[in-house]
Formats: sequence, structure tokens, C-alpha cells
Amino acid sequence: MKTKFKKISDSRVEITVTLDKDDLKKAEEKALEKLAKDIKVEGFRKGKVPVDIARKFIPENDLNTETLDFAVRSTVIQAFQKEEKSPLVLPSVSVTKHVPGEMAEYTATADIIPEIKLGDYKKLDVKKPEVKVTKKDIDGVLDNIVKSFAEKKATKRAAKLTDEVIIDFTGKKDGKAFEGGSAKDYKLTLGSKTFIPGFEDGIVGHEPGDKFELELTFPSDYPAKDLAGAKTVFEILLKQVNEVTLPELNDELAKKCGPFKKLDELKADIEKNIAMQNESRLENKYKDDLIKALVDKSKVAAPEILISDQIKMIREDMTRNAESRGMSFEDFLKANNETMEGWEKEARKIATERVKASLVLQTLAVENRITVSDDVVNAKIAELRDVYKKSPEALKNLKNPNVKMDIKNRLIVEAAIDFLADANKK
Repeated sequence: MKTKFKKISDSRVEITVTLDKDDLKKAEEKALEKLAKDIKVEGFRKGKVPVDIARKFIPENDLNTETLDFAVRSTVIQAFQKEEKSPLVLPSVSVTKHVPGEMAEYTATADIIPEIKLGDYKKLDVKKPEVKVTKKDIDGVLDNIVKSFAEKKATKRAAKLTDEVIIDFTGKKDGKAFEGGSAKDYKLTLGSKTFIPGFEDGIVGHEPGDKFELELTFPSDYPAKDLAGAKTVFEILLKQVNEVTLPELNDELAKKCGPFKKLDELKADIEKNIAMQNESRLENKYKDDLIKALVDKSKVAAPEILISDQIKMIREDMTRNAESRGMSFEDFLKANNETMEGWEKEARKIATERVKASLVLQTLAVENRITVSDDVVNAKIAELRDVYKKSPEALKNLKNPNVKMDIKNRLIVEAAIDFLADANKK
């Protein structure tokens, strides 16, 4: 077997394979063994016909076809190994020459894991932001706590700001109800700025039982493009007005929130929790920025097959998200004012970034001999079993060796990310 290597791109190659008489002879012997099993010859049981006798009864064309097929299948992976290349999927084969019993030639094309050259992963210009908790952050949580203990009492008077109202409403554009513009028994705190400008103020002054219309114009920068700057009419039924009485923010309220004796203890606990949340968020962002910086410093190409797989996964995630809301994928795009062309462009960008990051991190793990023990992998699988204990299908998948290997690979990547973060601590 002779091979000739051709680089199509950084992640795709073509190998021309030439097989000689000896290669085809070996393949023919295997082809005869297979075909002989289906030959019927008087005096022999099916499958027991000697090969030299079976050959006389096998059509020459069938034998040549089977020989070529076996010759290709048995040598294509060997050809890639000979060229020290690892195909990501079974290569695409095209036979270019075939002289039965004499020679055969074919080309095999496949995406491969590209050669990756890591940048200096110890000197990435990425700084981890300092964790800060502001008074505004703490006051925001306290404000929500106060509201959660608010007393609400139905009243017959006209609605005013800070009241909670219960309404039915239907939004119409050009006389037709638009998607997402209607609701029944909707609870709204007037002055919360939950709705577009003019909506909440327009309810102020109306009494329970009132039916009225509000002519409103959506902001020009409204996310839904079909409503941005649009003139609309909202038909509203004010069903109930609740007067809201907020409790005083003091030690007594703090005691209702947990094992606190003083308001200052509650504030300290809030500050601690916000700091922990910010630390986790900033740590994740820091790691993401490190990975991006390493990808930018490294030489890495993203194979098309891996990009396609990632795009498929992104679409499947979005489809599940849409179905959970009772929509199709196409409806989901429409609701978010996205075109299929625009989505595919953005999905390809995200997929390419993910593939490059994964390849770089895997290379980092290999070069630094980063791995995880079987005990760690088994502990993770045990954790997942507990999470999916009510899903027989998921539990069954966890027994699949390929799934176990995938879990191990993901844990190795996570370990590589931690290694990268430690290597860049200032």
C-alpha cells in the first residue's frame, strides 16, 4: 500500500491510496470467505462449501466488487495512521482506478484534529476583577425583603402609585391583538416601571370595575422590532385595587428573616451572600476570559464537522427551551425577532468559539499531563445518578462506556481550566 498526503486546510486532508496486486489478493481471500457462506453447492451444507469450490460458482463481477470493498475498508484507517493523522469521522472515499487482480486507487477525505500550537498560557493579560458589594446592592435586597412582608388590603378607592392592581388587558396594534400583549388576573405594582411608559400611570385614578383604553406608543428602542415605535391601544379591566402597607425596616423585621437579633446582623449576612455570588460570577467570567485569551494566543483551527455538531447541539437546546414555552423553534425565533439566517450566523460564531476553546484546553491537558482518577469519575457518575434517579433512560445512559468517557473528558477539561487559572494568578 502506498499513500500520498494532501492538505486541504488546517483541519481537512485528502490521502490517495494505491493498492498493488498483493493487497488485492489478501482482500480477495477475505471476500471469498464471505461470499462462500451464501453459496449453495450440491453435496455441501450452506456455509460449509470450501473456498476453492465456491469460487467456481461466484460471479466474477460480485467477487471483484466485494474484493474492492474489503480492500478499501481494511486499508483506509491504516492509510491515515501511516500519515499520522486521526480522522474525526469515517473518511469519505472515492475510487479513482481499479484493475481487478492488479491494482486499485482511491482518495480518502476527512476532517482531522488540527495541529495546535499553544500560546504562552502562563502570561495571559487577564485580570480578575475585585469583588465589591455596594450599599446599593444591600439596599436592593432589603427593599425586596420589605416588600415580601408587605400587607395587602383590597380597597374600593381609585388606584394610586404604590398600589397593587389586578387587571385583565389586551394590547392591539392596527386593531389586532399582538403576541405577548394580553393577560388575565395580572398583578401589577403601580410605579414599578414593569410596563412601557404611560401604562402604569394610565391606571392611576381608575376604580375597581372600570373598563378603559390606553393609547400608548412603544419606545423606539423596544427589543421586539415589530413593536418598536408602534402606536397601540390597550383595553384594560381593573378588577381589584390592593393598598400596600410596607413594614418598618428594623430589628423586629430582621428576626422574621432568620436567626438574627439585630438589623445589622441581617445586613452583614446579605453582604456576605452577595459577595459569595459576585465571587462565583467573577471567577467564572475570569476563567472565560482566560480561555478566550489563550485561544487568541494559540494557533488552532476548528474542524467543520465539530462546528456542525456544536450548531446542532445549540439548536437542540433552543428547541427544548421553545417547547417548554409551547412554541416551535421557528416560532421562538420569530418571537425574538430573529431570522434563520441571522440565527445560523450567530450560532456558527458561538460554535466555532466553543470548538476552539475545547481543542485548546484538551491540548493544555495533554501537554501538562492533566487527568482525573477513576474515583473522581465514579463520584461524578454517582452524583448524576442521584440527580436523574427519576429518569430510567438517563440512568441507563450513565452505564454506557462512551458516556463515562465523555464525563471523564469533561472533568479533565474542567481540571485544565483550573490549572490555567492557577497558572495566571497574580
